[in-house]
Amino acid sequence: MKKTIIMILAGILFGACQESLEDRCQREAKEFTEKSCPRHIDTEIVLDSMTFDKDSHTIGYCYTLQGSLDNPQRVDKDRFSEALLLEVKNSTNIKLYKDAGYSFRYTYYSEKNSGTKLFEATFREKDYR
Repeated sequence: MKKTIIMILAGILFGACQESLEDRCQREAKEFTEKSCPRHIDTEIVLDSMTFDKDSHTIGYCYTLQGSLDNPQRVDKDRFSEALLLEVKNSTNIKLYKDAGYSFRYTYYSEKNSGTKLFEATFREKDYR
């Protein structure tokens, strides 16, 4: 009887400690943003935050463009999109989320004109498979 109770309690405790993939992703996005952002990707690109939307299963990356890139005429949307999609396809860091069919959104804002969106792209499973 004692063994049965211990087994049941161990099962409940183990089950309670399990974190869903959605919860894990949300936690990791929040922790990454708090610990690592803002982060300079290069001299003219800053990663401001990482987000996760549970409803759409979308991981979001928000950037700010600075200097000469902070110009709507300089943002080649097709080239940006192609480069980002290639990054998603080849990244092993997000394999777990790609295997789960998550989407990835990249949003770039202007530093000069705060709040002005210069570019946004969302890649769904059909795009990177």
